Amino acid sequence: MSSYKKLGNYNFSACNNSVRGESRIMLPAMLGLKSVNPYRVQYNDMRVLPPVQTTELNYDKLILSPGASPIVPPILGVERALTLRNVEDVERIVNRVNLKPKSAVVIGGGFIGVEIAENLIHRGISTSLVEAANQVLAPLDPEMATLVAKEMRSQGVNLHLGTSAVEITANSVKLANGEELSADLVILAIGVRPDISLAKEANLKIGSRNGISVDRNNLTNDKSIYAIGDVAEKIDSLDGSATLVPLANIANRHGRVVSDHIAGRKVREVKTIGTAIVKVFDLMIATTGWNEKRLATTKRKYKVIHAHPNSHAGYYPDAKQMTLKIIFDEKTGEILGAQGIGIEGVDKRIDVIATAIRGGIKAPELADLELAYAPPFGSAKDPVNMLGYIAENIISGLTKTAQWNQINKYEEMGYQLLDVRTPGEISRGGIPGFVNIPVDEIRERKAELKNKNILVTCQVGVRGHTATMLLQELGFNAVNLDGGYLTWSISPAAI
Repeated sequence: MSSYKKLGNYNFSACNNSVRGESRIMLPAMLGLKSVNPYRVQYNDMRVLPPVQTTELNYDKLILSPGASPIVPPILGVERALTLRNVEDVERIVNRVNLKPKSAVVIGGGFIGVEIAENLIHRGISTSLVEAANQVLAPLDPEMATLVAKEMRSQGVNLHLGTSAVEITANSVKLANGEELSADLVILAIGVRPDISLAKEANLKIGSRNGISVDRNNLTNDKSIYAIGDVAEKIDSLDGSATLVPLANIANRHGRVVSDHIAGRKVREVKTIGTAIVKVFDLMIATTGWNEKRLATTKRKYKVIHAHPNSHAGYYPDAKQMTLKIIFDEKTGEILGAQGIGIEGVDKRIDVIATAIRGGIKAPELADLELAYAPPFGSAKDPVNMLGYIAENIISGLTKTAQWNQINKYEEMGYQLLDVRTPGEISRGGIPGFVNIPVDEIRERKAELKNKNILVTCQVGVRGHTATMLLQELGFNAVNLDGGYLTWSISPAAI
């Protein structure tokens, strides 16, 4: 087996590159890397080819893994911006950072962009992040992304959302909204596209997502050539469509699939659900499956649950509140996606849900999972179990829920809006238009409810559920606001 690279170090993932360093950005030498390849002793033959040398090689099987190239927009002065793809890019960024720039602009608010912004802040550089969308981290739904934006702003990142860079000057970045940002250093992180230049020259089929089209064995239309990693299109596990998921775990799985197929071993088809996680200052943010934005563009009927549980038992010290969101088919209970944000405990909850998606476990069946429990690590009813209980209540018809963006709709339908929190909680913030009757006083004060149709809210949805069940027993048609006031307060509706 021989492996060839055009020039420089063998690549590392961009997520690794973006967090390397003394005070977060590290010189490659600190990892013991060398210009020549670091793997020679492990494999038969790995070579870095000079850029101008033409070498003809024979092969029985060829594996293409050129990865993806950074997207560079055609804006004036873009040549001054640095990109991040490989170790050489890291060296260039580190060299610029070592010159002690006073200001930096990161263009792009995806996973790599927010990681870079964090690292620059840790180096004491005044940092602005520009994102054309109205939120950072596109895989998140808007009410979840606001938590990330809040954290970034609190840590000193200047966010400029809903606008784009139109020009990069010698010491600034000009935005479409007329603002001009000081920028001694500019880093582009607006995404990547598959590097299909060699594939096109070889007349390989390019798929609908502009990656190399491959079959279940990662074979191209040339049956002696495979394509793996970021350059290859993947199969979306939810609808079977072609997709691009530039993540390390599925790229590594591709390597195993191709190796097994060449060796004549049986191969399992690899589909993707796009499970990913990123650290942003003190937060961990994780996603799996589809988000609600994407599902809303389809005809599929779905339900959503927001929950705000603690990372472990609340009576044990240092429990941290998380925000979890799960999306599932309203009839079958098939889990379609999930998102989580918090200081701790998010990773294992999203990993459990990702495993459930892979294993075909339905949303209500999450309640049946026997998960590791002790007070320092979780709760007797783990947050994942609770999502299952709530899903079962919804699918069975036991309770009805409404979302943060449906409040006006219910008000227009004539529903009375009822907040069942305590007056003290209400004084710290409430949703406009809701009247207050604490849940413990509903029986005695039910005569104050002049409408049989009631939309109920509380802090996170738990007391809202209790109140909804009680009101139903009293003859009312009650609907619980999913996730309560807390979900509404982090949504665009509250901004």
